[in-house]
Parts: sequence; C-alpha cells; structure tokens
Amino acid sequence: MGRDMYRQRILDHYRDPQNYGEMDDADVTYEDVNPSCGDEIRMYAVVDEDDEIVDVNFDGQGCAISQASASLLTEEVKGMTVEEVRDLETEDIKEMLGIELSPVRVKCAVLGLKVLEGGIVEYKKEKQT
Repeated sequence: MGRDMYRQRILDHYRDPQNYGEMDDADVTYEDVNPSCGDEIRMYAVVDEDDEIVDVNFDGQGCAISQASASLLTEEVKGMTVEEVRDLETEDIKEMLGIELSPVRVKCAVLGLKVLEGGIVEYKKEKQT
C-alpha cells in the first residue's frame, strides 16, 4: 500500500472505528490517558479459558492516530492469546499504521496497546488470586 492509502485507512478508522463502544461483559477493562496530548482510551476484552481474546472493544477520544490505532489494534488482537498481545511492541503498531510517526505521534499510536497490555496485567493478577 502507498502512503496515501495508509493515510486514508487511518482516516477511515478514525471516522468509522471498528469495535467501538463499551462492553458490559468484559474480563479486561482498563483506561489511560496520554498526558502529552490528552488522548484517552479505554479497552475492553473478553478472554476465554485458554487465555484467548475472543472479543475486544475500545472507546475514548483523541487524535486520529490514537483512535485509528486503537481501532486497528482491536482487529489485530482478536484470536490472539493474552501472552501474544503482551509480546506486541511499538514496531508492530507502526507497521499496522504504515506511516512514519514523529516521537510525539508514536505516543499517540501506542496508547491503545499500552492500555490493553495494562488491562491484561490487571486481569492476570486478579486471575491468580
């Protein structure tokens, strides 16, 4: 895909995000804010007995990069185990977006992943008790 196609894909996910909205039956619910720009994301996930993410949603507000990245992430992680999600890195998010990002924009782009990983850590803690 060319850069313009990636930019259009980001705008499409920003305007019409996938898996957007609250989830009442989530095993994972976690939120965080990017203090440098004020982007907010809350992630919800349903995890089965094999630690596989069977459903995932997000909500929040912020710039096109943070919201599109969260939308793309929800599509990517369905069917992954929580350990596979915890192995995702900044480079994986950059690859999903397909555009060059300034250091400030990288923080926007990885907010959804940071939130989901934080939620998984909390989920694992609760599961052990």
